[in-house]
Amino acid sequence: MSTRFHVATRKGLFTLDRGASGWSITQTSFLGDNCTLLMHDARSGDLIATLNHGHFGIKMHRSRDGGANWTEIATPQYPPQPADYTPKATPLEGKPAEWSLKLVWALSPGGPNEPGVIWCGTLPGGLFRSEDGGDSWNLNRQLWDDPRREEWFGGGADHPGIHSICVDPRDARHVIVGVSCGGVWKTRDGGGAWEPGGRGMRAEYMPPERAFEPNAQDPHLVAQCPSHPDVLWVQHHNGIFKSSDAAASWSEIDGVQPSAFGFAVAAHPHDPDTAWFIPAVKDEKRYPMNGRVVVNRTHDGGKTFETLTQGLPQQHAYDLVYRHALDVDESGDRLAFGSTTGSLWISENAGDSWQTLAAHLPPIYAVRFEKTP
Repeated sequence: MSTRFHVATRKGLFTLDRGASGWSITQTSFLGDNCTLLMHDARSGDLIATLNHGHFGIKMHRSRDGGANWTEIATPQYPPQPADYTPKATPLEGKPAEWSLKLVWALSPGGPNEPGVIWCGTLPGGLFRSEDGGDSWNLNRQLWDDPRREEWFGGGADHPGIHSICVDPRDARHVIVGVSCGGVWKTRDGGGAWEPGGRGMRAEYMPPERAFEPNAQDPHLVAQCPSHPDVLWVQHHNGIFKSSDAAASWSEIDGVQPSAFGFAVAAHPHDPDTAWFIPAVKDEKRYPMNGRVVVNRTHDGGKTFETLTQGLPQQHAYDLVYRHALDVDESGDRLAFGSTTGSLWISENAGDSWQTLAAHLPPIYAVRFEKTP
């Protein structure tokens, strides 16, 4: 069971360790800087943090001593547009996606037999791969140059983006990515060829005749069950979806209360029928239903859900949880999540009860447990 996790926030990176007296913040990094994402590579122990300096751009740093010291590493760079290339305007924004890095939105280690391989998803929709632990990056041109990529469009952001990367632990050549808005895409040959996932997702914001188009979907996050990698859970803009066949098809899960809208989802590492979601009021509102922070959990593949509240604020609470701000450790018993109002909670019994670890952190973007290989 993990005894350390990291919290990426608007004003720095915070590390929490579990000692004899419980959890406490033991380390801070990049204090005052906008830390948008953190990845722990269980294969090497490396940490990679992403900073968004606004006008001064995106920077990435790596630590090889648990976060005590950091070294700046390369940042994904888009190539120049070809002279004869005529970009296509995106369907909603009415302008082409820019060939420049706006945000690092996903980081995932490669397979256990691929030391040094890291995948990186970005806005405006580029997928990059490093083979040297982040010292250099290459744009996956097969996905970027696919004409169907130009049909993607932004959801809450101005540009489409890749926010989820799932590497099959059985075969690292099998990679699934989530795109907002562009659906779920998959490769079976390590990125040589890509295809959108199967039908079943429904986009109510599209015209009825296009509602089920795989390339028009807005998955907020794709979570994979590590021990059953064909099982995928998706928190979508207008619902919860599940695939049991590695994204070949999707089933919508109806009747989830208090809401099927949200951003975060965590899949149990061993039980493909168990997953956690944090619901909210949808679209432009985006706050917990009725001012109550709750966690929804299913133990039966989505047939039924429990609404977990013990230890969570149940009145006048307006904590939104971003897509990367919920995580589960490798045991499946310990979960942590953080909110836009700087609150941080942990459960050590699979969500049955929760403890507040902090109430005054900066807005939280990502929570990540350290995990063993």
